[in-house]
Amino acid sequence: MVPTLTPKRDAAKQDAVLLAAVDLARAALEEVAEPGTIGAHAGMEMLGERLAMHWFQCLSPGYHGWRWGVSVARVPRAKTATVCETNLLPGPDAVLAPEWLPYADRLAPGDLGPGDVLPRRPDDPNLEAGFEATGDEDVDRMAFFELGLGRRRVLSPEGRDAAAKRWYDGESGPKAEIALKATARCSTCGYFVPMAGALRAVFGVCANEWSPSDGRVVSLDHGCGAHSETDIEQPEPTPIGEPIVDELAVDVEQVLPVDPDVEPPADPTPEGAGEPAPEVVHSIEGATAVEGTGEETSEDTAEGTAEDTGERD
Repeated sequence: MVPTLTPKRDAAKQDAVLLAAVDLARAALEEVAEPGTIGAHAGMEMLGERLAMHWFQCLSPGYHGWRWGVSVARVPRAKTATVCETNLLPGPDAVLAPEWLPYADRLAPGDLGPGDVLPRRPDDPNLEAGFEATGDEDVDRMAFFELGLGRRRVLSPEGRDAAAKRWYDGESGPKAEIALKATARCSTCGYFVPMAGALRAVFGVCANEWSPSDGRVVSLDHGCGAHSETDIEQPEPTPIGEPIVDELAVDVEQVLPVDPDVEPPADPTPEGAGEPAPEVVHSIEGATAVEGTGEETSEDTAEGTAEDTGERD
């Protein structure tokens, strides 16, 4: 007997019975969906042998891009299809909620505020086991005071490299805008305090209160305008003459002080006394006299005065 090999099927063949079960699938949806939310038929997809999924558009306003799915199947040699299940599934353009993120991983750098406490992470990759006391006073003194150990966990090489990269690529590194415009580097500044440990070769702390980086970790090639050794060109002062006071153009008036408690004296002039008296003109034989003044104005008067003068002589 010669054995025969059955060819391997790469994909399920189209099933005419399942393809024709569109009305059956729609009727199953109408039993579970809200009225008016089932749209046009969007096609059929073969899921396996004698198993298919009919897709319908979803018209619900809150489910843009979603699709109704009804899976149908048939038993071998059967001429009718049966409904397996109904689903409302997201399509390529569906609006979905963001991927679930555990509460322990939701905090981002900078979110911690006053009074907030982070949970302890026993498997933090940035930390490793610290130095334990040995009982030898000299060894423990070296580890605790000079190497900064004596803690349950210390920074691991991975955590140290991550911190160094974050500092160097941030506002404390050489690519910051203030560093690009600086004329000198922090490595030559008198306010630069080197760090201890392996980070000493790249980083230090700024101790200049005039610098925007005061109290922060900065790289050796960082810089700012508050460098201790930089200077600017001092311009020569412009000579200015002494001020000239023009006293001739100033009117000085003496103002007597006024006592607010003393009332000013009343005006002694009676009403109408300040008005000039009306002038009455009399004409006497060619002479004109103004009453009230005692003056005579005429040519005869002038001639008479001259004759009197001659008789005296």
